[in-house]
Amino acid sequence: MKLIAKTFHGLEDVLAGELKEIGAQQIKTVNRAVEFEGDQELLYKANLLLRTAIRILIPIHHFTATNDQELYDGVKQFDWSGIMNVDQTLAIDPVVFSEAFTHSLYVALKTKDAIVDQFREKEGKRPSVDVENPNMRLVIHLSNDKATISMDSSGESLHKRGYRVGMHKAPLNEVLAAGMVMLSGWDKKQPLIDPMCGSGTILMEAVMYARNYPPGLHKKTFGFMGWNDYDPALWNKIVEQAKEGITQPRLKIFGSDSDIKAIDIARESALQFRLNRDINFSLSSFERLEPHYPKGMIIMNPPYGERLMKDKDIIDFYRMIGNRLKRTFTGYDAWVLTSNKEALKNVGLKPLEKLKLFNGSLECGFHKFNLYDGTIKKIIKFR
Repeated sequence: MKLIAKTFHGLEDVLAGELKEIGAQQIKTVNRAVEFEGDQELLYKANLLLRTAIRILIPIHHFTATNDQELYDGVKQFDWSGIMNVDQTLAIDPVVFSEAFTHSLYVALKTKDAIVDQFREKEGKRPSVDVENPNMRLVIHLSNDKATISMDSSGESLHKRGYRVGMHKAPLNEVLAAGMVMLSGWDKKQPLIDPMCGSGTILMEAVMYARNYPPGLHKKTFGFMGWNDYDPALWNKIVEQAKEGITQPRLKIFGSDSDIKAIDIARESALQFRLNRDINFSLSSFERLEPHYPKGMIIMNPPYGERLMKDKDIIDFYRMIGNRLKRTFTGYDAWVLTSNKEALKNVGLKPLEKLKLFNGSLECGFHKFNLYDGTIKKIIKFR
């Protein structure tokens, strides 16, 4: 069975590595996704275990379409009674990159019309649409004239782990946070600090990663559970095996923030999965934070100046970050995610690595700084 795992730009190789670990075959990275092959058991494992996947799709139908009628006819070429029955519900999610089709919702409507019309012509009645909790969620992807329809096995996006109890002013997506932890090379034994932790997403993803805690364990429903071939016994077996694999290592993980509401949200969120004993949260600004250990790793997502800080203050803020890193955190490796290239120049450190990631629609750099003794201030030159 051919499958596709969707992810964010820059996390394709991390996701490919995760897929290899769970037994996927014929793995191939593409833009914001990884193609692979596996059986029903692997499909279930992918939804439960993958940290950097947004959703898992099964492509079932390919055709070409350059206008409305070709789209409608192409959808009707497939025998939809083979994957669902008329008494079940469906929903259509469109992803459109085509000059011929400029309105994605119209593409979804035409796709739905073709499917329900086929059922009406064959059986005299049609399935209903349920956009919230359908038995069958389909994704139609149109790239120029190439159309692919896939079954969405995940349903609600896999980034929704279930631990988030409140909304921070600028929340970090859980999949992106997990990818940052894995890209950093954190060895799980090092002390780990997020000095601007907000609601604690990076740290909670780090704990789950270190403990081998399945990110989908608390997700109540998946798309595949509404399918005709859903195997509850197989799913329960996979879940129990995953629970048995959870470990209890001794972790040194610290989160701080100057916003008391953010710290309150982080602490309450950590309680949801009982991760609170693994994370030491404190109310502190970065200017006053002192490390508990002489060496370790820092991963931070400071304000970019987009929502949380005015432009006039952002330069001084990044200059403060650089000064604190150089003077207080010698012996640490620091990873900084930001979309503000100009502000980052004022950190005064030369990055050893620069990776491109996206935080929502914002293109960001994920920069690694090695804070060794005798670090020389050097303004970064960006091309």
